[in-house]
Amino acid sequence: MAAQDADVASSPRRKILIADNETGTTTPLRFLMEQSGYEVHVASDGEETLRLCAAHKPDLVLLEAMIANPDGFEICQLIRENQELTATRIVFVSAMTREVDIAKGMALGADGYIKKPFANAEIMDHVRRLLELTDGPDQ
Repeated sequence: MAAQDADVASSPRRKILIADNETGTTTPLRFLMEQSGYEVHVASDGEETLRLCAAHKPDLVLLEAMIANPDGFEICQLIRENQELTATRIVFVSAMTREVDIAKGMALGADGYIKKPFANAEIMDHVRRLLELTDGPDQ
């Protein structure tokens, strides 16, 4: 058991930030990510999102485009401009589902765009795929 504990201690848990002002989204996403072994932080507005990004340097941000102060698109752009967050993956999980919104998010540097309502399997596929790209397949 001690060897197993040492393995867990030597491999830090991946950090995910969920940025959405809807608890109907954040609560199930938080549960899903925690059950998958991720360290999870939740932000309910743009300022808090940016503060938590600076403090925790998440591996991945699940971001609602309609979050306010600043909005999700501006947050995406600010994360992409921050040299300390270059490895952070960004996936929009948003009710803004028009093609123009999706194109805007991707043009600003998002790694994916998932439309609400979403399926848990779809979210987990995106998260695992993106974190594997960051880690490499052997991690």
